[in-house]
Parts: sequence; C-alpha cells; structure tokens
Amino acid sequence: MPIDESLAIVPLNIAVLTVSDTREAATDRSGDTLVDRLTSAGHTLAARTICKDEAPILVAQLTQWIDDPAIDVIITTGGTGVTGRDVTPEALDQVIEKSIPGFGELFRWLSFQTIGTSTIQSRACAGVARGTYIFCLPGSTGAVKDGWDGILASQLDSRHRPCNFADLIPRLQER
Repeated sequence: MPIDESLAIVPLNIAVLTVSDTREAATDRSGDTLVDRLTSAGHTLAARTICKDEAPILVAQLTQWIDDPAIDVIITTGGTGVTGRDVTPEALDQVIEKSIPGFGELFRWLSFQTIGTSTIQSRACAGVARGTYIFCLPGSTGAVKDGWDGILASQLDSRHRPCNFADLIPRLQER
C-alpha cells in the first residue's frame, strides 16, 4: 500500500511488553527486533518491560500503560500460543473495549506464507482500550517481523493511504 512521501511521519509513542517466564533483557531477541523496527520507522519507544505469563501481572502492566496519556500504542510479544501458560489474549480481553479481529486474521494469513499451517497455533490479537491500541504478537522474532513488516509498519504510519490506525488516535475515545 502506498506511503505518501510528501507528508512527514507523525511519530507514535509505543510501549513494548515481552511476555515470558524465561526471558530477561539480555535474551529478549523478539523485543529487541520490535524496538529496532519501530525506532527505525521513526516512532518513539515510550516504555519497555518483560512480564511473566500470568494474567493478573499482564493486566496490571497493560492498565498502567493504557492509563499513561504519553503512550499511544502497546505491542506485546509472547504468550499467544495454546499452552496452559499462554494467557496474553485472556489478559487483553480483560482490558479492551473493542477488539480488532482483522489484525489476528491478517497476521495468520501472512504467517501462513512463512510457517505454513503452524500459524494456526497463534492467537495473535488486537484491541483498543481507552484510546490506546494494543497489538499482541507471538514471541518469536519471525512472528515479530511478520507482524511489524506486514501490518504494523504501514498501519502505524500516518502517511499510509488510504487509511491507517495512526490517523484515528484522536478519535478513539469519541462517544
């Protein structure tokens, strides 16, 4: 899809949450990949942390960032699988007001081209909570690349036409 190069990008403030029981800052390759991509695209890393794959902890962190007016977007990586410890979608369900089902659908379609039917194990999802976008990606670097390069890079770019998520931020809390 076209980017209108005659316009300047409006940088968004993006928080990155890695969901993992085992990763730490030194081993968070998917988080590093996401940070590299979003900053290279002209956005600002507003916050970054790693949380255990436990719904109450995730809900608390998401809520803290949702309540921070300086954060426009939250992107999580990890916890979207089907095992007992994977609870990111359940945590998301506790905080969002509106889901964005097309995000998960498009992610799995893109991922299918890379990993085939294994994409069915992904519960990538997205939603909006009190004016903040939240996108939940699987925890592999490949999944982060698929999600960022194939969807988020353009949808979070205010120059993307015919429309994008960035332009809608001022209207997300309309009633």
